[in-house]
Amino acid sequence: MNDQAEQLRRKLRNGEDKASAKTIAVISGKGGVGKSNFSLNFSLSLQEKGHDVLLLDLDIGMGNIDVLLGLASPYSAADYFAGNASLEKIISVGPHGLHYIAGGTGLSQLAEISAPVLDQFFLDFSELFSKYEYIILDMGAGISSQSLHFILSVNELIAVTTPEPTSLTDAYAALKFIHLRDNKMPISIVVNKAETEKEAASAFNRISQVMESFLGKRVTRLGAVPDDRSVQQAVRKQTPYLLYKRSSAASRATLDIADFFLQQNGKQQADGKVPFMSRLKQLLFEKGRS
Repeated sequence: MNDQAEQLRRKLRNGEDKASAKTIAVISGKGGVGKSNFSLNFSLSLQEKGHDVLLLDLDIGMGNIDVLLGLASPYSAADYFAGNASLEKIISVGPHGLHYIAGGTGLSQLAEISAPVLDQFFLDFSELFSKYEYIILDMGAGISSQSLHFILSVNELIAVTTPEPTSLTDAYAALKFIHLRDNKMPISIVVNKAETEKEAASAFNRISQVMESFLGKRVTRLGAVPDDRSVQQAVRKQTPYLLYKRSSAASRATLDIADFFLQQNGKQQADGKVPFMSRLKQLLFEKGRS
């Protein structure tokens, strides 16, 4: 672990000369669909495939990425905003060198903190974008006024749903809310906990059809993760299911989703999209003036 910590310090201090990171927000319309578990294992899949990933837990007050990993994170984003920890300290290192920031309550007060602290936040976090290829934001279930700023600032959106009618309805409501504020946002769908491939396809088709019929918006089918008992076994063991049982149907499906993402969407940028930190700063300042 000491070696990993030293690698993290070198990464943050030196960085590599690479393009700015692509930001992806992972959302769901309701809780209990397995969004955070997917975010974690999807991030691990990308990291395994040789891509530098930072997973940011923004499930305010309910963050559980560190719990799913079975790791105790000494600091969280809340400590950073309270001035108790530097950016370097709140970034932890997980399996395969995956970097992550544990959740906390600090980000919920982001729009209310003092100007000097906010300026330091933008300065510190802007530097991260030359050090990672992908920054994945695991958002809370539904849409809050705080989370909306982050969601509207990212390059791409992944919505996780299950085949249940209530889950599909809530996912559509969340996507409609976002689309009406940014109709150019690229949106991909992951159907989780599907019992069969046919059920997964049917669930995607339902949400895809209503998005196109009522909003004129086309969404991408990123893939489906089957209902797999090994996922819950991994949760109880506090181990990512990708590491708990790599041969499981859920693990294979998540690896396939990562491959498809990299092949089809991973290098695309939203047309005319303002860089993440600039857009976030703009949205927060607009709120402060309203």
